[in-house]
Amino acid sequence: METFERLESEVRGYCRSWPAVFASAEGCHLVDEDGRRYLDFFAGAGALNYGHNPPALMEALSAHIAGNGIIHGLDMATTTKRDFLQRFEEVVLTPRSLEYKVQFPGPTGTNAVESALKLARKVTGRERIVGFTNAFHGMTLGSLAVTGNSMKRKGAGVPLHMADSMPYDGFLDDDADSLGYLEAMLDDDGSGLDKPAAVILETIQAEGGINVATTEWLRGLQDLCRRHDILFIIDDIQVGCGRTGPFFSWEEMGLDPDIICLSKSLSGSGLPFALVLMKPEHDVWEPGEHNGTFRGNNAAFVTATAALETFWTDDALTKETLRKADKITSGLKQLATDHPGLVDDLRGRGLIQGFGTTDPEVADSITSEAFDRGLIIETAGPADEVVKLLPPLIVGDEHIDTAMAIIAESMEATIDRLGDQLVSSEVDAS
Repeated sequence: METFERLESEVRGYCRSWPAVFASAEGCHLVDEDGRRYLDFFAGAGALNYGHNPPALMEALSAHIAGNGIIHGLDMATTTKRDFLQRFEEVVLTPRSLEYKVQFPGPTGTNAVESALKLARKVTGRERIVGFTNAFHGMTLGSLAVTGNSMKRKGAGVPLHMADSMPYDGFLDDDADSLGYLEAMLDDDGSGLDKPAAVILETIQAEGGINVATTEWLRGLQDLCRRHDILFIIDDIQVGCGRTGPFFSWEEMGLDPDIICLSKSLSGSGLPFALVLMKPEHDVWEPGEHNGTFRGNNAAFVTATAALETFWTDDALTKETLRKADKITSGLKQLATDHPGLVDDLRGRGLIQGFGTTDPEVADSITSEAFDRGLIIETAGPADEVVKLLPPLIVGDEHIDTAMAIIAESMEATIDRLGDQLVSSEVDAS
């Protein structure tokens, strides 16, 4: 690790939690340079829904490279872009009766969010955007303005303007009406809330602590936006592309977003790739008005097309994802029963699940102990108090069993590490 510590910026993060030098990866496993295998329940922060180096995607990419296929194409028309657009329409949009125009912004999720915010302002002529408590939308200034995490916001170094934060579903007390609060603010000329161009939200706040919005709340928010002529933007960057079962996290909820942001697992291979879907009537861009040098990642077009053809021409992956989600839920319930003094609550939907802990130190200890035992999991939430499981969608039942066993061992080790007060709390809770 000496080279990294000597040359790489102090900003590095994940390598501090997982102090190994990784050399290869396949499926659900990472392998370090000493040959030790780690079960990966992190999946590139959701960028590797189909696992590491999925064979069909790697074969397509290898053939593209071997044939001198275009890698960098700006927004020029290429055969690989055409193939992707056609298959995306055939496999994703048409079967769901969706009509959207497709914009390729820069290659990352925050590029998609910045494009969506900029477009919403252009469409409506209004400046402000409503985001939500504990949201995470990216690390550039516009995305940070609608992000809730104070540490990440502080890193901007400048005031973050033209955004207002409202309570997400469940943020207030159980009896509090967060949508009623937002509508009251919009209806009252004395509230100080200017009419926004859009609201932007995640259906599941992944980095914010696996906070799951109910269908009722999401539908209510969409209806509110329609009444007030506010655009409804869904950031499906981490929980889309099958993470909750269906391709989109919201498609079974009766929602009809104006704008959708996708990235992370869109390429299927880990290559950077993002897009913005917009209702045709909102496509008011002038040619070249929003651009970027790396918005034509043709290698990512190749693997994204292969991912659609491999995983999304039928509902087999969706069904398996939901079945595996039930298995993980059962495992987490058992862990909560066995360790009530450590587990505060269970959270999640599909293959993004986890549990809140009684203290951030508990979550940090569990994930650290898990890494020592060969399992990669991370923390989430405003204080990193949530243990988060984000396995590849191709995870096997045996991998889930192994992960649950390792987490159970890590919880026992945490009790030993953090002292008698944790044992006492478990006894009291039981």
